[in-house]
This record gives sequence, structure tokens and C-alpha cells, in this order.
Amino acid sequence: MKNENIKKIVLSISILVLIFLLDRISKILILNILDETGKVDIYINSFLNFYLVWNKGIGFGLLSSDQNNFYNIVTSLIVLINFVIIYLLFTEKGMKYYFLLVILGGSLGNLFDRIYFRAVPDFIDLNYNGYHWFIFNVADIFITIGIILLILAEFISYKKVNE
Repeated sequence: MKNENIKKIVLSISILVLIFLLDRISKILILNILDETGKVDIYINSFLNFYLVWNKGIGFGLLSSDQNNFYNIVTSLIVLINFVIIYLLFTEKGMKYYFLLVILGGSLGNLFDRIYFRAVPDFIDLNYNGYHWFIFNVADIFITIGIILLILAEFISYKKVNE
């Protein structure tokens, strides 16, 4: 194997592990607060609170359901999507490769929770004047940033091709 390939593999695994660990550490801290106090409802300021909810759906609580069959189908789709992302990692080059890694890292963090807890702990509550955004977690942040950057990269490459 070429030295460049080894460096890319090490960097890729490091990125995945870093994202996964940041997500795990944040969730462990929140779950420790839950164990100590029986709830997580922390007021930080008028814009940010930590409030624990258990998400059985996908990102931001979408497609939540208490039905086991539906939950298993959604989890299976997430696993399938992760395999598609892994396949794309072998075909993509440049920055898109790293954006896919960021998405995969976040997705693996949430997938771990789906398998281990049968739900994903979401706890970051952004709000403004009483209007609340979806409650989310650190993995969701990485998934969202990766998707936004991937979309921007597609727009930029599309514009270059069509000039």
C-alpha cells in the first residue's frame, strides 16, 4: 500500500473516531446527569437549554414511532444508508470524501444508541422567544454539517461543469 493511502486511512479512521467519541462523551455526560437527578432540564440561557428526550425516529425526531416493527425498519434503513455512504467513500475524492466521513461519524454515533438503548438521547434545545427548534445531539450536528457541506460542494461542482 502506498504511504499516501495509509495516511488517508489513518486520517479517515481518526475523524470517525473523534466524531464518535465527541458524541459519546456528550451523551454520557447527559446520561450521568439523568442518573444523578432523575431528569435533565438545564437552563443555560434564553437561547440554549439541555433537555433530555429519547428519540426513536431519525434526525430531529422525525418518523418517531413506538411500534417495534417500524423502529426496526427505520434502523435497517439507517444501516443500509451507512453502507451506501461507505461505498461512496471508496468512489469520492477531494472534500466530498471528508464531508461523507463527517456524516458517517455522526450516523454511527446515533446508530450505536439505536442499537444499545433502542432510542437516541437528544438533549440540545435551541429556542428563541419561546419558539423551540427540534431537540438534537452532537451526532446530529455533524450529520447536518456534513450534509450541508456536501450539498454546497455539489452546487459548486455543478456550476463549474456548466460554465
